[in-house]
Amino acid sequence: MKAAIFVGPEQPLAIEDVTPNPPGPRDVVVRVAASGVCHSDLSIVHGYVPLPPPCVLGHEGAGTVESVGADVRKVQPGDRVIASFVPACGQCWYCMHEKTNLCENMFAASMTPRVTLADGRIASCMTGLGTFAEAMTIDETSVVKVDTDLPDEQLALIGCGVTTGVGAALNTARVEPGSSVAVIGCGGVGNAVIQGARIAGAARIFAVDPVEMKRKTAEQLGATDLVDPADGDPIAQVQALTGGRGTDYAFEVIGLPETIVQAYNTARRGGTVVVVGMPRMDAQVTLPGWQLFSDEKRLLGCVYGSAQVQRDFPRFIGLVETGRLDLGTMVSRRIALDEVNDAFRAMEAGEVIRSVIV
Repeated sequence: MKAAIFVGPEQPLAIEDVTPNPPGPRDVVVRVAASGVCHSDLSIVHGYVPLPPPCVLGHEGAGTVESVGADVRKVQPGDRVIASFVPACGQCWYCMHEKTNLCENMFAASMTPRVTLADGRIASCMTGLGTFAEAMTIDETSVVKVDTDLPDEQLALIGCGVTTGVGAALNTARVEPGSSVAVIGCGGVGNAVIQGARIAGAARIFAVDPVEMKRKTAEQLGATDLVDPADGDPIAQVQALTGGRGTDYAFEVIGLPETIVQAYNTARRGGTVVVVGMPRMDAQVTLPGWQLFSDEKRLLGCVYGSAQVQRDFPRFIGLVETGRLDLGTMVSRRIALDEVNDAFRAMEAGEVIRSVIV
């Protein structure tokens, strides 16, 4: 089968023929129908997240089960599934305490060798998935069976960007009806946060992004106010429209120290700040100690939208099916596997919300 292989930092992915390793008794072989191209994939290419090559990239995907191991009980051949980039083992401390998004098996799954390259080298798969491939062999704890007629390209987005963003609003922050929300960074995940805030009943949603296309898409998906940093300090712009206070909630969806601080200063006193973007592993954020004490803001991290995937994937599908969650607008381009490097270029150029390999 063909797969897109990470061969080293700042190098294009190599489209190669690879041989899947034999599946184990708890493994599931999934024919990949669609895979979103996420900024986290690009972060690995840039070396922001240290991942040893060779590795099949991609972690946002959906498809159909082709075969299962002897001990698999959750799915069977023919089932439509969404891949979860964090496994939900159901047995570790975090899973037993309803924090499956922090499952202790996440790192072990990501290092399991899954394919053999033509030159004989063994490759792992990003987050234990590797959705940039025609098929993937994954542990049964990393799939969620779904019953829906939604297009594969939309289901794929639920595997990462939608769950991360919508979950950040509904699960992590628990946005309240009638509240005000600022979202800094309006790519795929940011626009999912905006939709989550809209679904939660936020009265005012500020979309902060320098790219006009992203702001316009944010407006389609529920943003009430569009903030262009080129028009002046975005914190001041938001404060001017909120009685000088700032917003009840501020979400950072880029992963840069400066925008994390910006989000902190955009939230009002007593407000909630949620860091959704993935920073570099060596990034440091500096906040004034007195302000941390005196402003009584809540500063929250957010992994995978604090989601419980067995619960939330079907819940988000229901929101799409009833017209409350718009995933079609988030799909900017449909591409082939061998166009993945151009998808990275388009992402960095601000040309797309999401490219999807189909």
